[in-house]
Amino acid sequence: MAISQKWLAAFATGFALAAFALPSQAADFKVDSSPEQAGRPRAAKVDAAIKLLAKDVRFAKDGVLTVATAAYSLPIIGLADDGQTPIGAEADIAQLVADSLGRKLELVNVAWPDWPLGLQSGKFDAVISNVTVTEARKEKFDFSTYRKDQLGIYVRSNSPVKQIRDPKDVAGLKVIVGASTNQEQILLRWNQQNIAAGLKPVEIQYYDDDVVQRTALASGRADAYFGPNASAAFQAAKDGKTRLAGTFSGGWPLNAEIAVATRKGAGLAQAVTTALNAQIANGNYNKVLQRWHLTSEAVSSAQTNPPGLPKN
Repeated sequence: MAISQKWLAAFATGFALAAFALPSQAADFKVDSSPEQAGRPRAAKVDAAIKLLAKDVRFAKDGVLTVATAAYSLPIIGLADDGQTPIGAEADIAQLVADSLGRKLELVNVAWPDWPLGLQSGKFDAVISNVTVTEARKEKFDFSTYRKDQLGIYVRSNSPVKQIRDPKDVAGLKVIVGASTNQEQILLRWNQQNIAAGLKPVEIQYYDDDVVQRTALASGRADAYFGPNASAAFQAAKDGKTRLAGTFSGGWPLNAEIAVATRKGAGLAQAVTTALNAQIANGNYNKVLQRWHLTSEAVSSAQTNPPGLPKN
């Protein structure tokens, strides 16, 4: 769908603040929300990656790479116009990995809290869904990194809250955050730090429905939303109802990376990492990030099981 000049101006403002890249020809900017995704980059087999597959590796289906993803919002991962097909940067990365391994891609849309059990049980082979590498998760899963983890705090367009740069800036605010996420853990640490300093506590709010979440923010029932920056920036640009107040690393105060998750010891991780590095080298990886305006989150190389965020 073509984007209006008003939409584009808002998009450019939000992404400039977040140091995101926009195409040089702004008037030609489009978002493909079709289920067909004709412009999705595809890749040839990567023999070096296929050779690294363990001999005893077991896939959920013959000839298929079954990938779980939680389709919540673009540009990371959302649903196409048909309301069923997952599309976005994660879907494109999944396609490149499947192509590299010489397998057909099957994307399975799951609720975020359900992916760990589904992956451990062998219901699917991998999870590509904005999953951050942590030391706790590494005890159960292997990881192949492919993107930096960036978080954003968004407020109403007319909010009196101008900027949020430090933990003290959220003191006394009503903040929406996703349950069981890294940003929730960061917000909880900020709140503890603020209370210890004699500042007002944060009122933390949780919503399962994105529409209800946005309504709460627009109506003033909440002051801010704290979550993945790419999705929040996309929504802010789309409707103009929110604006960026601050960005933080997903591992604040440490840097964090997003990765493909596979079962621990399944014999897939090194092959996936090699596949990703092949796509970084041949330019397909950058095409995906450019397509979804996520180039600021690019990594120079994929890694298998790098140091993750600490348990505490």
